[in-house]
Amino acid sequence: MLDPIADKLLVSSILLLVAADGTIAGWSIWAAIIILCREILVSGLREYLAALKVSVPVTWIAKWKTTLQMIALGFLLAGPAGDKVLPYTTEIGIGMLWIAALITIYTGYDYFKAGLRHVVDE
Repeated sequence: MLDPIADKLLVSSILLLVAADGTIAGWSIWAAIIILCREILVSGLREYLAALKVSVPVTWIAKWKTTLQMIALGFLLAGPAGDKVLPYTTEIGIGMLWIAALITIYTGYDYFKAGLRHVVDE
């Protein structure tokens, strides 16, 4: 039960930290906003559906999305220090973050579509 919450807290807190220290800035902030909004909306939808005794299973693409987010955040946490060890570490992290954001839109829509059936029936 707490595993998905732990993933969301980890991703959200790191996104906020790397945005605060300037590792992601400009247009890349939008990737973080997309990810944060989806996490909040899907969590709320899951809570609502749980009250209706409806289970929404986690898809494999959502698991891959979380994995990609975690790897991207690892690159972003390395930041400028990582760039000295592996050139373009920050850019790789930002690119992976954008890919994760695009997958996030898809999975968020998928969950919303699945949940909307139960909301409309209610």
